[in-house]
Amino acid sequence: MSETERLLDLPLEEVLGDRFGRYSKYIIQERALPDVRDGLKPVQRRILYAMQQEKNTADKPYRKSAKTVGTVIGNYHPHGDSSVYEAMVRLSQTWKVRYPLVEMHGNNGSIDGDPPAAMRYTEARLSGISTELLRDIQKDTVEHIPNFDDTIEEPTVLPARFPNLLVNGSTGISAGYATDIPPHRLGEVIEAVIMRIDNPEASVDKLMTKLPGPDFPTGGIVQGAQGIKEAYENGKGKIIVRGKAEIQQIKGGKEQIVIDELPYDVNKSTLVKRMDELRIDRKVEGIAEVRDETDRTGLRIVIELKKESNSEGILNYLYKHTDLQVSYNFNMVAISDQKPKLMSLPMILDAYISHQKNIVRNQAMHDLKKARNRAHIVQGLIKAISILDEVISTIRSSSDKSDAKEKLKSAYTFSEAQAEAIVNLQLYRLTNTDITALQEEAEELEETIRNLESILSDEKLLLKEIKKDLRSIKKTYKDDRMTVIEEQVQELKVDLEVMVPSEDILTSVTRDGYVKRTSLRSYGASQEESPPLKEGDYLLSLMELNTTDTLLLFTNRGKYLYLPVHRLPDIKWKELGQHVTNLVPVEAGEKIIEAIPVRNFETDDYLTFVTKNGMVKRSLLKDYQAQRYSKPLVGINTKADDEVVAVHRTDGRKDIMLASNKGYCLRFPENEINIVGARAAGVKGMQLKTEEVIVSGEVFDPEAQRTVLVVSHRGAVKRMDLREFESTTRAKKGNVVFRALKKNPHTLIQMLVVDKESHIRIVTDKEAIEVQPKQYRSKDSYSNGTFVIDTEQNGNVTGAWRKVGYESPLE
Repeated sequence: MSETERLLDLPLEEVLGDRFGRYSKYIIQERALPDVRDGLKPVQRRILYAMQQEKNTADKPYRKSAKTVGTVIGNYHPHGDSSVYEAMVRLSQTWKVRYPLVEMHGNNGSIDGDPPAAMRYTEARLSGISTELLRDIQKDTVEHIPNFDDTIEEPTVLPARFPNLLVNGSTGISAGYATDIPPHRLGEVIEAVIMRIDNPEASVDKLMTKLPGPDFPTGGIVQGAQGIKEAYENGKGKIIVRGKAEIQQIKGGKEQIVIDELPYDVNKSTLVKRMDELRIDRKVEGIAEVRDETDRTGLRIVIELKKESNSEGILNYLYKHTDLQVSYNFNMVAISDQKPKLMSLPMILDAYISHQKNIVRNQAMHDLKKARNRAHIVQGLIKAISILDEVISTIRSSSDKSDAKEKLKSAYTFSEAQAEAIVNLQLYRLTNTDITALQEEAEELEETIRNLESILSDEKLLLKEIKKDLRSIKKTYKDDRMTVIEEQVQELKVDLEVMVPSEDILTSVTRDGYVKRTSLRSYGASQEESPPLKEGDYLLSLMELNTTDTLLLFTNRGKYLYLPVHRLPDIKWKELGQHVTNLVPVEAGEKIIEAIPVRNFETDDYLTFVTKNGMVKRSLLKDYQAQRYSKPLVGINTKADDEVVAVHRTDGRKDIMLASNKGYCLRFPENEINIVGARAAGVKGMQLKTEEVIVSGEVFDPEAQRTVLVVSHRGAVKRMDLREFESTTRAKKGNVVFRALKKNPHTLIQMLVVDKESHIRIVTDKEAIEVQPKQYRSKDSYSNGTFVIDTEQNGNVTGAWRKVGYESPLE
């Protein structure tokens, strides 16, 4: 046949599907997932069986690991020696396996993730409890199949006289399947098996009275009984596993956190390194030193704290941000009837009980056959001794052994087996004493046969035998629970003071959205009162805050950005700030209109909003505290053609002044606005005509000595006394502040309620000037104010704002 004729022309999809299907089936059944009956993967089963066959058992001396690995590879598992050795080492690691199945001399790795010594240096043998997995395997209890080269046979499953799948758990990743079954305490699992035998309908709730939950070899604390119950009912569930930590007093009035148990499968050295990084990076305040004091007496991590540190807060932070607390997700997948299945606790127990029934039944049949054969031979020997002279005469007259057997069979009706036993009988056995011994043996055999027949015919007796054996194992290998189970999952609350070093700093926010925090030292060393700004930008806020405060930035689109001050970029005073889009994504065209600092949200203060279309809204400040703030949050619900023009923090006793572009101002008390939720829309604040919009919204103390300053597009500035504006109700038209003109009437650009000493900046396209209210006399509503800008030369006024100065810290 030519090379071309040997090639098959097949679609790629068909070939890939077929080959990957075969590969997946092999990986699932023969490598990565445990069998529900003995809880072992094929490589683990082969290691244990090979060691038993080589008599490398717990009652014999240790043997080189390399020899065992060679036997496993040569006889049962034709894979790499490293994979076999790694599997063997894991079976011996007390921090990975609840009841180690292999005992090892030498370096078998560590909880720090250190690799074991090479297999030529270590020695191993089966542990005592492993003998219970292999016991009676020689009695035809399990099916054997030919090995990979058909030279010897290997078992498809071990007898497993205890429920190893639950006791030692399992973890593995296969093609399309993964498994995560936690380890449990042997005595509790056995009690659950016995309960299920006695009551095949026992619910998960009842089973959990015997088996409350996992028991990890590293101890620790499990939280979430509901998660355990869900896992036992459905095969999937989530629990929280945390290390055991204690806060201790030490000399000098200090405290330290001592950790002596870790969550299961957590690398100790990585955890210690992470904790120390938190200290170095100052992600958590109050840690003086992190030490690993683990020695031969046991695991011990010490976190020494600084004086007057919040020890509970630091411990909660470590639980939340390190592997001192982890979540464990049950995914109880195992091979059952040669298929991968997601199994509940009752399903696993039932599969194990069914397996044990088969084991005990097969063992009884093996022992029964052996007992019957022996009883048959003993009866023949008794008969032969009773006619000893004739038997001896017959044998002496025979030409050879074969002839003697034939004569015995024909003359005295002995069977082949009996005749074989008689001709092999030694002369010293031909005594009266041996007759008695044979008769006693015959009686014992008859009793054994009756018992074995009873077990095989009566399932109750068979189950009783299983329970008796399980109780014996429980008694032999009894131990204490290592893991504490707590009903509820503790909610971790971490105080901001724990995470953030308390430091007074200077924050600046500009209209175009540039923010930064600067150390007071950097500000003090600079000769500049104002930070650098981009052209056309101006400061909205410049104030001294603490790193534990929060800054709320409100935009014209009705959104707000929640920025913890410690998250603001730390930038020198002489450098430009960073745009908020680097912290929170902001839409194009969205402008920052107000920055409100908050030290404590638990107050009775409010946030009051004013929109372009004349809507006002008042909400509680505490409603704006956020847990998640990676994107802009809704501050007020606005219509598509509306936008926010002002946001103020109030105490419920302020007055509000609204100003429209048509030159009308309306004053009313803030309690005119009902309190609504954070995501709600507002109510009408001012009656507007066509093409009339709100350009300004101010909030002020009605008792304070303040003045009103208005600026028009024609460059006119006008100061008015607050008493000119009577406090009324909302949703009215308001008072006019510019006299009506037929030609080029004044359009109001900005209205500000200010002190006489305030500085106001007014800009056109070509010019910017600074004015103070005290420069102008107070005028009535019929005046059009004082012209301060030549609009014919410099263009109309485009904006006016209060010049921001350094503000004192929040109270």
